[in-house]
Formats: sequence, structure tokens, C-alpha cells
Amino acid sequence: MLGPGGVGGLVAGLLARDGHRVICLAREETAAVLAERGVTVRSGTFGDFTARVEADTELREPVDALIVAPKETGLRSALERVPREALGAGLAVPLLNGFEHVDVLRGRYPAEQVVPGTIRVESTRVGPGVIEHGGLNARIELASSTAPHARVEAFAEVLRGAGQQVDVLADETAMLWGKLSFLLPMALLSTRYGVPVGEVRTVHRDRMLAVIGEFAEVAAAQGAPLDVPAPRVVHGIALRARPHTPDGLELILKRRRGYPSARPAFEDERLSAIRGPGQSPGTGSRGPTEPDAPPTARTP
Repeated sequence: MLGPGGVGGLVAGLLARDGHRVICLAREETAAVLAERGVTVRSGTFGDFTARVEADTELREPVDALIVAPKETGLRSALERVPREALGAGLAVPLLNGFEHVDVLRGRYPAEQVVPGTIRVESTRVGPGVIEHGGLNARIELASSTAPHARVEAFAEVLRGAGQQVDVLADETAMLWGKLSFLLPMALLSTRYGVPVGEVRTVHRDRMLAVIGEFAEVAAAQGAPLDVPAPRVVHGIALRARPHTPDGLELILKRRRGYPSARPAFEDERLSAIRGPGQSPGTGSRGPTEPDAPPTARTP
């Protein structure tokens, strides 16, 4: 497990509890705590438990799978903990938002070993090796245009055995955009205005619709067309985001607690996609200094 934070720590804890040997790769201070205390998970879904894991600052032996779960902004430096030769024939499975990290991994490890994934979960690292999981079960999607399907399915079964919901999909691009086209606009706008998604939906509805619509169009242009017309997607998402939903609050709270923001990486993903072949920013593309920004917007 590279990056035993909110996502990585939860998955590592579940796998270890299920009897798998798990090695967490982290900074020296964190690795020392994990080696001594293990991973503690507090979850209304999975229960409260502590699972023993091994920990190190670098991978020193081949593994069946490397789950990649650091912050996007720290991916390249984190990968220095996993030399190519150390991975052996193991799969490299990133559970990150966006899509540019896939090329980074395929540039470092054999393409046939890279299996992109997404995870939908509310999970926070509140201390070294201490994970608070809120909300529903962790839902993971896996898809790879380069790895053998049988290997992807076999790894999915390991995750399912640990209690996680896992779907193996056929279209890697559609999977990555399927999450990004909703998460990214909501994350950008909720942190931009310092409000939860419910307030984005009501107070900043026009901007929300513009940004989501833009992403739906860019996703289609990048080879990930949605299965319904973009306008229906936009309004459907808007209606599903209830006024008082807490989605987005985790991002705000993390910023107030001093955690590094993923917003710069989100912005990079958005601009990279928009500036692809034949693409140009639309009405929702203005960045954090757009002229109509409210001067009194809360800044966590």
C-alpha cells in the first residue's frame, strides 16, 4: 500500500483484517507508527477494528499488487519508494482521481501490469494509522486497456473478499471520466466558495451547471461519451444533489485542519482535458480569480 492515508489506510486495514499480508509504504515516522500499532479503522459500515500491517519506507521485495493511493500532488515522489525492479510482476493499481497519473505509472512500470481504478468513499486519516470511514461502503471500479482481464478480475476478487464492492469495467477511459466529471466540478466549486455541495447547487447553480456541462462535453470529446445526452446528465446530477447533502464538506474541513488541498491537481486535470485536441474552455472555465467571484466568499 503506497500512501496509507484516508483511502489507502482503509483498504490496507480491510485487506489485513481479511488475512492478507499488507506492507504499507510511507515516510519513516509514519512507517514506525504503523509497524508498532497497525491500522485502526473506525467505521459504521465495517466496524471498529485494528489490523496488523508491516511498514517500510521502500518496497524491497516483489508483491502481488501495489495499490497506489497518495495525494495526486505527491505521486511522483511517492513512486520513488517503489523501484521498478522491486515491483516484479505485481499489478500497479492506482486509486486516484483524474487520468494523468495513468500515463505516469505506465511510463514507470510495464503497461500490462497497470490497472487503473477509482474509489467512491468518504474516508479520512485523522492520525498515523487511524482512519475514520463515514458514509456507505467503499465502491471500487477497475478497468485496464493493457492488463489481462483475468488478472484484473482475480485482484477484484481479493478486494471483494475483504468486504469491498468492486466492479470490473470494460472501458478504462469511461471509468476515469465517469467519476471525474462529477467529482471535479463539485470539488472545485465547493472549495472555491467554501460551501458544501448543497449550497453550490442552490446559490451557485448556474456556475455548477456550466462546469458540469463543460466536463460532460470534454469527456465525450476524449472518448468517454455518456450514455445519455449531456443536458440530462447535468440536470440529473443537479437534482440528485440535495440542498443539505454534506458532500464537499470533507474537502472544506480538511483545508481548515491544515491538510494539503487537492484543488491544484484538480485544476490541472481540468485544464489538461480542456486544452486537448480541438478543445477550448467554455463558460464554466474561469479559474479561481474570475471577476464575478463574491468578495466575501469564505476561505477555509
